[in-house]
Formats: sequence, structure tokens, C-alpha cells
Amino acid sequence: MQKYRIGIDLGGTKTETVLLDSEGKQIHRKRITTPREKGYEGILESTHELIIDTGGRVPDKGEYTIGIGIPGSINIETQLVQNANTTSLIGRPFQSDIERLIGRPVGMENDANCFTLAESLAGAGKGYNLVFGIIMGTGCGGGICIDGHVRRGSHAIAGEWGHFSVDPKGVDCYCGNRGCVETKISGSGVESAFFRKYGKRLKMIEIVEGHRKSDPQCTPVFNQFIDDFGRCLGGLISILDPDAIILGGGLSNIEELYSLGVERVREYTFHRHIKTPILKNILGDSAGVFGAAWIGI
Repeated sequence: MQKYRIGIDLGGTKTETVLLDSEGKQIHRKRITTPREKGYEGILESTHELIIDTGGRVPDKGEYTIGIGIPGSINIETQLVQNANTTSLIGRPFQSDIERLIGRPVGMENDANCFTLAESLAGAGKGYNLVFGIIMGTGCGGGICIDGHVRRGSHAIAGEWGHFSVDPKGVDCYCGNRGCVETKISGSGVESAFFRKYGKRLKMIEIVEGHRKSDPQCTPVFNQFIDDFGRCLGGLISILDPDAIILGGGLSNIEELYSLGVERVREYTFHRHIKTPILKNILGDSAGVFGAAWIGI
């Protein structure tokens, strides 16, 4: 019997669902705004409704699995959400609540792990054994995939590179540490740095475009971003030495990362002649939802 797959990608601003057939072909896809303003109950309700709606589209009432990617992880001991950018999820039994509502088990994994799995199996990381996937957007997350399998770690935090403290004199991070990678090279981190420096707010895309036009305020902030990118990835490569690094999220579209950024990475890596490919994702914003479908149970 053909088994279908439902994937849910729960993001900070949007939630997406996909229905795949047994060959991985897309049957249905839908995207809604994540109701963050409604808190935990609102997110729980909208996720439940998406699952019911998508499950109702499975042909001939066939069997299907369900997988959900979340901006955090499930604590192995307590089964509560931890380390979530969407802070209303923290400390909540999101997986068990969803399972109670739909009356069946679901797979649940960190969204960066879903991204990394998808890019490893069907994207830019295909053919590489050890892939480190990075999501650079509003936040900054990471995942590790080895031989086509996600490495979760004994605390379910493997790959959480965004909350490695790289600057003890840096700004406070929501996680409780100071100077995390996320405060340096995420979109929100760079925007906050611009505000602290000049007292006005610009979006990341405006800072990038301003630099390209030689804006005297945007260029110093952008150059610091590129330097921080090099330092953070250089340290990562020195520790893990992956076969490939795949960049995802909105900031992965900044072309300078693959030229100036790579040059900085080489300066900060322990090995001075690194050949580690730093690649732009192929699946785009489809990666997370496809990865979620593939981790379903």
C-alpha cells in the first residue's frame, strides 16, 4: 500500500504544510501566517487544523506519516520544548499536545535539522557524508547530517551552533548567554547592531543594499557582519571539519557570503588551505517542510 507523508514546518512568521506521495512528489502545499500573537494555544490550534486539513487530502484515505519541524527541540527527559525562538513554545508539551489532539504519534524535530536532512538527501549536500546545515534568517540555527541521518545528540542540541558564545563582551541573547553567534550573524542581530551604532532602524536587506551603494553607515556594519561570519564558520570548521556546509534562510541569498565571506572563513580556520565547500541551498524554503515530511512517523 502506498504510504503518504505530511510535513509541517512551523516557523516564526509562517507555517507551511506539504503532502507527498510515496515517491516524494508533492500533492498539496499550503502556507499560513504563524499566529504568534495568539501565543501557545493559537499555534497549537493552527498546527492541528493544518494537519487535519492536509490529512483530509490524502487520496483514497491512504496511510500517511506526520512530521513537524519546530524552531527549537524536544527535551529528551521532560518531553518539553526547549531553546525555541518562538518563546511561547518553551516549556510546553507541544509534541504530546499535538498527539493528543489528533490521536496518533508524530515525528518532531528541530527545523534546522529538517533543513539539513532535506538538503543532504535531495539538495546541495547530496553526495557528501558529513553535512552541516546553517539557517541564517531572523535567528541562526544549525544541524548535522551524517550519512543521510540527522545527529541529534544526547541532549537533542547537536548542531545548535547559533547559541555558541563567541563574544563575552557582546550583547545579551534571549537564551541567557552573551555574544552568541545568533546575535552576530542573524538578520535580527545585524539590524540590532545597526540600531545600537546609529540610533535608527534598517532592515537587513536595506543594510546590504546600502553597502552595495557605498553608504557610509551601512558599509561598516556589513563588513563587521562578514568578519563575524568568517570567525564563526572558521571555528565551526576547525571543530567539526564537515565535508560540506549548506547555507539556508533569507541571509543565504547574500552573494557576498560566497566570496568575501569564504575569504574570511579561510582566515579564521585552523587549516590555512581549507577546501570545505560552502554552498547555497538548492531547495530554498521548501527544504524545511520536505525534511519534516521525511522525519514523520
